[in-house]
Amino acid sequence: MCKKLLLLVAAVAIGFGLISGNSFAAAPYYEGKTIHLIVGNPAGGGFDTYARTIARHMGKYIPGNPTIIVENVPAAAGMMAANSLFKVSKPDGLTVGHFLGSLFLRQAFNLEGVEFDAVRFEFIGAPVKTYPVCVLMKASGITSVDKWMGSKTPVKLGAQMPLADPDNIIRTLRAALGLPIQLVSGYKGTPDIRLAAESGEISGAAWGWESLKVTWRKGLESGDVIPMVQAVPKALPDLPNVPLAINLAKTAEARFLIESLHNTSAFMRPFMMPPGTPRDRVEPLRKAFMDALKDKEFLAETGKAQLGIDPVSAEELEKAVAGIFKTDPGSLARFKDVLLK
Repeated sequence: MCKKLLLLVAAVAIGFGLISGNSFAAAPYYEGKTIHLIVGNPAGGGFDTYARTIARHMGKYIPGNPTIIVENVPAAAGMMAANSLFKVSKPDGLTVGHFLGSLFLRQAFNLEGVEFDAVRFEFIGAPVKTYPVCVLMKASGITSVDKWMGSKTPVKLGAQMPLADPDNIIRTLRAALGLPIQLVSGYKGTPDIRLAAESGEISGAAWGWESLKVTWRKGLESGDVIPMVQAVPKALPDLPNVPLAINLAKTAEARFLIESLHNTSAFMRPFMMPPGTPRDRVEPLRKAFMDALKDKEFLAETGKAQLGIDPVSAEELEKAVAGIFKTDPGSLARFKDVLLK
């Protein structure tokens, strides 16, 4: 009798569970929570634009539909954000970082100030690869690479600090192609560089085309901003007639430097989480990130804003970042010398 009663109770319990569906299932971890997306660049720049656009759509693909808040921490070109994400942020799945991937080169070059180990971050993905393009203001009077090569005075280009993306591009082009360039570094971010160029303080700049074409759209459309050279393996669809840096390289050393710039394109706009974040919190965000990049409303918004989308998976990011530390010491030293001298 007791055995029959136990079986009856079990049957009722199972039946109730079936009737009530998921009423006994644990609520998703992210339900009712807030994810802080820390951007290591100033508001109004390309990194900020991508982060805020993604934040508006990603939450609906995360089980529990958490709120995503974007916070800008641009100190030291993102180094503070990178160090904080690694050392301070709790690995609880509630903090995501987005900053210049070129900061990883600081670790590869054994420079001071690095308090993170790049390969230990939990990568989520990147919305796009970086396609370096150098632009000059029409007011500079230089409208072609040939004219630039023949300039009797160095052309002033704005940048941030050594190993920030604009600096890397400008220093590499100067060393590889022999372009007469005066690097004016120290700007807080690309918005400040744009303002300096528009005011005549400098004559141009260089960073990823996916950001340039959005944040400097009016200048490009009016012809006040002229794309001069693109450091990509093949011409971008928007710039079919703009010279490729690799085609202007005249020596093996020059080609090596330009190709080194090509190789960093995959990890320049990474989204990542603190090391040690549990897999069951990392994986939902990885999936949600990639799903958001395919969302119709997201694509409509990015299309209207002319934001390029060329997703890089977490696995691709991991491989690209690990590749930096597998570069032979001699080649790494040559690249370091160009980017820091």
